[in-house]
Amino acid sequence: MRFDIITIFPELFAGVLECGIIRRARQAGVADIRVVNLRDFTRDRHRSVDDRPYGGGEGMVFMPGPLFEAIEYCRGTGGGRVILLTPQGRRWNQAMAESVAGLEHAILICGRYEGIDQRVIDHMVDEEVSIGDYVLSGGEIPAMAVVDSVVRLLPGALGNESSARNESFAAGMLDFPQYTRPPVFRNLPVPEVLLSGDHEKIARWRKEQALEKTRRIRPELAGSDGAPKP
Repeated sequence: MRFDIITIFPELFAGVLECGIIRRARQAGVADIRVVNLRDFTRDRHRSVDDRPYGGGEGMVFMPGPLFEAIEYCRGTGGGRVILLTPQGRRWNQAMAESVAGLEHAILICGRYEGIDQRVIDHMVDEEVSIGDYVLSGGEIPAMAVVDSVVRLLPGALGNESSARNESFAAGMLDFPQYTRPPVFRNLPVPEVLLSGDHEKIARWRKEQALEKTRRIRPELAGSDGAPKP
């Protein structure tokens, strides 16, 4: 899968792309991630990408020209779903990550300032996405979150393919508690069932614990009967 990330701060992505699962996925050819500098599509000597909003008001707005050209450059002769990272977007979730993981090409626009010219949204953007109900300085961190959540779903990205299937939200509920060695730490024991060797009993315990945790922490994920929503 290919990602194009349009930003005015390409240097922010250097560390993220060279670590962990994303780095391995890139090396294995599972993910092709390209960071595109929006300023490369400007025409003036100051490489300006923003200007004052018509109608007055605080802050600056991304101009349409550089963004139109950057998106067209990323699309090339093909397509690609264009996703704008903005506080005004639909809240990102696991189902959306799975949807994007099924694409061949996604183009992420890192918003900044007071936003971007509406003409870009109306004519070039397929989807507006937010990672939460709060405001960040820009869309770079949300873009990192989107890429990470999608890449780990791509076949071959994880060492163990079942890991992605068993994580929180994969089955519509939170994950069950995890424990490792030692079996007793500061008089705090690991639940006895996990040491029993009875895999059927362990699976049942994990499901019960996941349901209980979901009801307690994220009740909106559970239906009226307490089970995960379909």
